[in-house]
Amino acid sequence: MPKLEVVAAEPDAWTLLRAAAEAAARAEPHLASQMNAVVLSHGDMASALSFQIARKMGDSELGPMSIREVCLSAYAADPSIVAAAEADLQAVSERDPAIRSLLQPFLYFKGFQALQAHRVAHWLWTQGRDTLAFHLQSRMSELFQIDIHPAAKMGAGLFLDHGTGIVIGETAIVGDEVSMLHGVTLGGTGAERGDRHPKIGKGVLLGAGAKVLGNITVGDYAKVASGSVVLKPVPAGCTVAGVPARLVNCPTEAAPARTMDHTLADIVYDFVI
Repeated sequence: MPKLEVVAAEPDAWTLLRAAAEAAARAEPHLASQMNAVVLSHGDMASALSFQIARKMGDSELGPMSIREVCLSAYAADPSIVAAAEADLQAVSERDPAIRSLLQPFLYFKGFQALQAHRVAHWLWTQGRDTLAFHLQSRMSELFQIDIHPAAKMGAGLFLDHGTGIVIGETAIVGDEVSMLHGVTLGGTGAERGDRHPKIGKGVLLGAGAKVLGNITVGDYAKVASGSVVLKPVPAGCTVAGVPARLVNCPTEAAPARTMDHTLADIVYDFVI
């Protein structure tokens, strides 16, 4: 009787994070206490993540212990918040060639940290606790230079590369597996109220400095070139570039947010000065 092939399961994000922290503690004894406090002394991702957010976000107005209690309450009520954070870590691992392990984004990448703070703020918003949600938003903006309204809906497996200057408005929706670089704005076009911000589909790549304005849709797996200003809907699987943005390639590659390929179609470069 033929033997069944046993395929080993891939280590989960928590296992990989702990292994990286253990290795870092051995390699750099000066940081061993930090590795222990932030990662190794905890039993699961929820505990470590709540500690990390609390130590970053706490201040004289709202201390770390209070923030940690809020985080743990959010995780207990909605375990998908921690699952999304693990997917975000994996996204950074897949898409950022600069990292050595999951330890770098968890400890040091402000895009990842701001996103996790937002997830807690968004949970508070859904519970009607808007004042505390706004406090976390304000603190996040001060610390990380990333401003995400607590009502904005953010998917899982997101990669906010560098992060500085990202602004996401109240009624924006960002789908799963999106990658965006620094300086991205998902904003409105005036002082109107109501549903006024962009809806970003799954697997979209938003280049550095891209501005997507108004209640428009950027379709799944589309690409917005760096520095573009998008004022009209973008079809799924297409690339737009320019000010104002125009279609330059349909279809684009299958998964631009994963490949992080910011180049444009050859025809865009076919010009003479």
